[in-house]
Amino acid sequence: MTLFDGSYPFYPNTRTPFPFNTTLVLIISVFLNVLAMFILILPGIRGKGRFFWLLRVITSLFIGAVILSVNFTRDWEIGWVTANTSYKSFSRAMVNAEIGLHIGLAGVNITLVGNPVNQINETINYNEHFAWHLGADYTCIYADSLAKGLPSPILYVAEKFSKHSPCGVHSQYRISGHYTSVTLWLAFCTWLISNMLFSMPILLYGSYMILLTAALLICSLLFFSVARNSPMCTIRFGPASLQTVYGASFWLTLATGQWAAPWSELGFSSSSVLLCDLATQRRRQVGPKATISPYAALGPRKLMVWDAST
Repeated sequence: MTLFDGSYPFYPNTRTPFPFNTTLVLIISVFLNVLAMFILILPGIRGKGRFFWLLRVITSLFIGAVILSVNFTRDWEIGWVTANTSYKSFSRAMVNAEIGLHIGLAGVNITLVGNPVNQINETINYNEHFAWHLGADYTCIYADSLAKGLPSPILYVAEKFSKHSPCGVHSQYRISGHYTSVTLWLAFCTWLISNMLFSMPILLYGSYMILLTAALLICSLLFFSVARNSPMCTIRFGPASLQTVYGASFWLTLATGQWAAPWSELGFSSSSVLLCDLATQRRRQVGPKATISPYAALGPRKLMVWDAST
C-alpha cells in the first residue's frame, strides 16, 4: 500500500455519477400525476365514450410528455467504443474502458466506464457534461476540466467539440441544438392550445393545432439533422474509432410526430360527424317541408295595402 492508496495526490477523488436525470424524472412524475387525476374521475363518465375519452387523454399526455422531455435528454446522438487507452496525464497506466458519447441539445455527455470498473486501485466510472447552450462557455468548462485532471479519454473527446478545434463542429451543434429546442417549445405551446380547444370543445381548430404540433416536431428533427450530416472528425483510440448514430430521443420525437398527424385526422373526422349530427337534429326540429321566411326575424307585423287610385 502506498501513501495515497495508489491514487495520484494531485487529482481529486473520483465522483460517483448520479444514476438518473432529475429533470426527466420530474417531468415524468408530473404527467403521471395528471394521468392519475384523470383516471380518478373516469368512473363519472357514462356510456361507451369512457374508453375513447381515456384514450384521448393518454395520447395527449404522452405527446406533451415527449415534447417536454426530449428538450432535456442527452441522447439525440450517441456513440461508444471499447479500447485500451491511457488513463491520465503524466502516467503510463493503461486501462480497458468503454468511452461513450451522448449528444443533446444543450451539450454533450462523455462517459468513461472501466472494464472491469475497478482498475489500478481506482473506480473508473465517469460521466462529465460539457454545455454549449446559449449562455454557457464551453471553453471555460473545458479549462476547468483540465484543471481538475479528468481522464485523458474524456479530455480528448471534449477537445473535438471545443470552439477552437480543427473539427469545427462546435458552432454547428450549438446552433442546430438551439433552433431544435426553440421549435420543440413552439410545439409544446401548440399542444397546450390544442388541448384547450378540444376541451371547449372546438374539435376542428383543435385538430389544426395538433397537426401544427406534428409539423413542428418534424421540423425540429430537420434542424438537428443539419449538424448530424456535417462531416465529423474521426475520434480514434488506437485501432478503434468512435462512431455515432441517432439516439433514442431522435427516434422518439419522430414516432411522436408521426403519431400526432393521424390523431389530428381523427379530430377532423370527429368534427365532421358532429356537424352532420347537428345539421340532422336541426332539420328534424324544423321539419322536412317547412320553410323559413326571410322576414320571420322581423316578427308579426300588420300588412298595410295602399290603393293607388287614391
